[in-house]
Amino acid sequence: MTTEKQIDYENPWIFNGHPFLSEDIDDHFGFVYCITNTLTGKRYIGRKYFYQLRKPRNGGRRVKSESDWKKYYGSSSELTEERKQIGNLAFKRDILSLHKSKGLTNFEETRQLFLNNVLTEAFDDGTPAFYN
Repeated sequence: MTTEKQIDYENPWIFNGHPFLSEDIDDHFGFVYCITNTLTGKRYIGRKYFYQLRKPRNGGRRVKSESDWKKYYGSSSELTEERKQIGNLAFKRDILSLHKSKGLTNFEETRQLFLNNVLTEAFDDGTPAFYN
């Protein structure tokens, strides 16, 4: 089980009730997540890969390195604007599922988008319930 000292980034992703760390990646390729604005309840569902392949400047073979997943908050411009206004700590970041391939990660993201009705779900006042 992880202790506070091992957490090496702000506002950690939570998976199964515990902060998720680099050492927890194991052989997973990516994850599907839900980010929740704790003040409004508005959510964002997306996916992120743990690694990226980069081609070095000198040409050569592509190099696998850990992605920016620890700092990542989705690609929604509305969510980004709200983060700038109220701060990252007002958002809860949950990993819904881990996946061992790009295809499975992408499939599960799409499945979650439909299961959660992200395009049509709204609050009582009619505002969208998702940033997606």
